[in-house]
Amino acid sequence: MDHPTVFRPEQHAVYSDEKMGKSTLFSSERIMVGLNAFEAGQEHKLHAHEGMDKVYQVIEGTGVFLLEDQEMPMEPGHMLVAPEGVPHGIRNDGSSRLLVLAILAPAP
Repeated sequence: MDHPTVFRPEQHAVYSDEKMGKSTLFSSERIMVGLNAFEAGQEHKLHAHEGMDKVYQVIEGTGVFLLEDQEMPMEPGHMLVAPEGVPHGIRNDGSSRLLVLAILAPAP
C-alpha cells in the first residue's frame, strides 16, 4: 500500500483458523501500524516489549484486554496503551471475530 492514502483498515484483515492473524498496514523505523485479527476463542498471550510502546484500538468485535493482574472488557472504540515493559495481551472470548489496530513505536 502506498502512503499517504485514505483506506479502511478492516479491508486488510487476515484471519486464520490456526492462530491470530497479523497484517502490516505501514512500517518505518519510527512506527509500525498493523492489525491483529482473532477468530472466536483465539488469544494473544500476555507479553511485554522492551524499548517499545504499544497502542491497541478495537475496530470490530468484543473481547478482553489482558494485563498482568487484570482483565478489561473491550469493544469497538476502546483503546489500550501498553507502555514499555507492561505485560499485555488480548483474548477473543466472544462468538464472533475481533479486529484490533496495533500501533508500535518505535517499530520492531
